[in-house]
Amino acid sequence: MQQTLTSFERQLINRFQGGVDLTNRPFREMAKALDSEEDTVLGSVQCLLERGWLSRFGPLYNAERLGGSLVLAAMSVPDTKFDEITEQVNALAAVAHNYRRDHWLNMWFVLATDTTDSMQATIQQIENETELRVYAFPKEQEFYLGLWFEMGDDGSLNTRSIPAVAATERVDLDDLDRRIIAETQQGLPLTHDPCQTLAWRIGCWPSEVVTRMDNMLQSGVIRRLGLVPNHYRLGFKGNGMTVWNIPDDQLREAGERIGAMDFVSHCYARPRHLPDWPYNLFAMVHGRDRGDVMQKVNELSQKLREYNQGHEVLFSSAVLKKTGMRLAF
Repeated sequence: MQQTLTSFERQLINRFQGGVDLTNRPFREMAKALDSEEDTVLGSVQCLLERGWLSRFGPLYNAERLGGSLVLAAMSVPDTKFDEITEQVNALAAVAHNYRRDHWLNMWFVLATDTTDSMQATIQQIENETELRVYAFPKEQEFYLGLWFEMGDDGSLNTRSIPAVAATERVDLDDLDRRIIAETQQGLPLTHDPCQTLAWRIGCWPSEVVTRMDNMLQSGVIRRLGLVPNHYRLGFKGNGMTVWNIPDDQLREAGERIGAMDFVSHCYARPRHLPDWPYNLFAMVHGRDRGDVMQKVNELSQKLREYNQGHEVLFSSAVLKKTGMRLAF
């Protein structure tokens, strides 16, 4: 099995992490942009998925815009029970991601459910089954979400911010929209014409699929559409969740300041859990290794020096589960 990327594969990943047009055959349009052939691009995407360089090809949905609930949660799990608890938590379909982090709160996972009530029921279920407290950190305000990973032929690794898409105030999804979402949460069909294949599956015209997905992009239901890289495999092995104690009246200004940094992929206001957890600003930082991440954290610290009342960096030491969001429709 090939373990490195070719220059062409790097070009694909660098160019098409978003902005893929479904109007025509997308792999043909991608090929034109790279002066290649449609079958070459389609085959390359299939191969990158099989080898784990890509997580999927398709839309990234915004759970809140779909009416669902998304919560970051954490537990303090004894080492003697860590494997057992991991198995219990990962067995839940609502758990999309789960990481071990170097901290007394050593298990961090993302829960995605279709309603707020089902979220509360899921958290209660985890507490009942594990007999451990779940610290829930729902998003209170989003300052930034999105990161574009870029690789150079010389082995260099860079990140850049993705411009935010302005969302409309109201989103009305009908049954056809929901069938499209249900079929594409894990990615688009890997065929020459994914929209035609999708239309056959759900019983509508391909043009209707294109129109509906374009409307979802414009409304913010779909954050972006394209290749979704596995950043660990690309070489971004340093991943630190930075958490900051910021005065409440300065939180927005601080969040907007560090959310604008080109190495921050997520930046949210989340609730404190006093006295155990004093932090209310979360920002994910990615780098080649922990040393690289700590240099970037120092930059953040300088940006926040007038607001910062304390911070920590929680490094991920193991990926326990990583799947796409799966809301029931």
